[in-house]
Parts: sequence; structure tokens; C-alpha cells
Amino acid sequence: MDARSASLTLEILTSRASLDRLVADPDVSSPGLALAGVTGRFAEGRIQVFGETEMSYLSSLDAAGVRDRLTTLFRYHIPAVFVTKGQHIPVEFLELADAAGIPVLRSGLSTRDFYRGLKPFLEAALAPRSTLHGSLADVYGVGLLVMGKSGVGKSECVLDLVERGHRLVADDLVMVSRRGNDVLIGQGHELQRHHMEIRGIGIIDIKALFGIRAIRLQKRIEVIVHLERWDTSREYSRTGLEEDSISVLGVDVPRLTVPLNPGKNITVVSEVIAMNHLLRYTGVVSAAEFDMRLRDEMRSTQEYLEQDYE
Repeated sequence: MDARSASLTLEILTSRASLDRLVADPDVSSPGLALAGVTGRFAEGRIQVFGETEMSYLSSLDAAGVRDRLTTLFRYHIPAVFVTKGQHIPVEFLELADAAGIPVLRSGLSTRDFYRGLKPFLEAALAPRSTLHGSLADVYGVGLLVMGKSGVGKSECVLDLVERGHRLVADDLVMVSRRGNDVLIGQGHELQRHHMEIRGIGIIDIKALFGIRAIRLQKRIEVIVHLERWDTSREYSRTGLEEDSISVLGVDVPRLTVPLNPGKNITVVSEVIAMNHLLRYTGVVSAAEFDMRLRDEMRSTQEYLEQDYE
């Protein structure tokens, strides 16, 4: 937070208003028409930014007019007020904000640059969050989240991926946040960092063992690989035409169930899953193309048989 304050060149101007106030809305607004007394559509709960337009309007009013406009505005729930471009702030402004318990901070940045710096920070800090039990790895640039029951071999699979040159993001506990409408970002707990628990060995430090190239701090979750022991009573996908997904924080993530049996190289399977996902981005769906060619061949054979009158 201190680094963000420095990058936004902030200074606190109110003496009594507490900074310990809840900000629940990542959107940032300017008061606009609310300064003129039109408050019917004023968005409560948002941080308010006073740029040059708002401050110029206030400077056109006398002291009584400033008090009247700001008294009406500050009756609403406003977590904090920011004034940009290092502009002069009337004494009445600070007195009324202090009386309402609203902190006022001034930034030397332009309004555009201030929005550009503050909004991504708020979106990340207030993003919906959850935790998942699994291991997250970056495989060929694709975020694979390996999940399954305890002891099925999630950590061992990711450890083998790291040994083959891929990168660990988090093991066992993956902290997930949603950015925008459909992007899930996974990362490890700050105390856990890039440690892994390997049964029979214990806790190992991936960064110390494999170097900085073997880790990354966060990664978008793009595919979930669900590991489970082979169940002879269950039918598993053999063509890839069937699509399965799981909802995480309201975002549907593709899920592939991989049954485990002795001798299966789950590491290579995971690499193929990542490469196949990349291939889909280019518009190539191997299973669908194979199915189309097969159907075309069957239709041509049927037409030949229908025309064979001998």
C-alpha cells in the first residue's frame, strides 16, 4: 500500500477523518452532476475523484455555494475523496469532509494518469477470491491446475513437469481471484511461496533446487486436469468430443479427467493437454476434424454402395 501511495504521489489533507474505511466497489467515479445538486443517480460507496473540471466549478461559487454543494454531496457514503493535479483545495472543502469523516487526499498526477494507476489496483485488491486444493503449473504458457483426491499424485506430477523445464506456481493450496468477467488468476500463499510437499521426502524448496526459472508468482488458470484412480465401472472419454467444465468464481473452466493406472506417464499426458489447448486457440480441434473426415468417408462409401447395381 505504501508503494501505491508513492506511485500516486498522495498526501493526506484531512486531520480527523480516519483512513480505516471500507472500500467495497472497485469502480472509481467523479461527482459530476451531483455537485450541481442532481443526486438521483449518484453512485454511493465509490471513491470520488475531483479533477480540474470539478474544482473549477467549485471555484466559480462563493463560500456559501461551496458549502451547500459539498454538504449535500458528503451526506452520501463516500469512502475517500481524491483531488488530482495538485490543485488548491478550499478550506471549506476540507472542513466539511473532516466533519463527515471522509478523508481527502491530493495527488500530483493528472486525472487520467491517476485513474490509470488506481483502477487496476482496486480491481486486483477487490477481486472475488477463493481457494482450491491442487497444484498449479505453467506448461508451455498454459496454466494447468492439477486436482484430485489427496494422495493421487498431484504434487509428483507437477514436480516432474518442473524437472522437464516447466514452472511451478503453487502447490497444495491455490489462491484464486477473478479479474474481469472470465479471467482466473492463481497464486500461492505468501507464506507457502514455492515449496512442495512430496510424500516420503517432506517439504522441498523448488526455487532453491531448480532455480528461479522453475517458478512464477502467478498464472491464469486455463485448464483443470482432474486425476483419479482408474475405475473399471466408469466410461472415460476416448475421442475428446465430449466437453466438461467446472465453474470457479462464476467462470467455466475446461476440465479433463485423466484415469491413472500403472505405467501411465501422466507428465507427458499433461504436456499434450497444454499443447492441445494451444492448438485450439488457433482454431484446430483435432477430435472434431477427425470426426468430420470419418463422417465424410462414411458418406462417400454409402453413396458408392447405393450406386452399385451389380
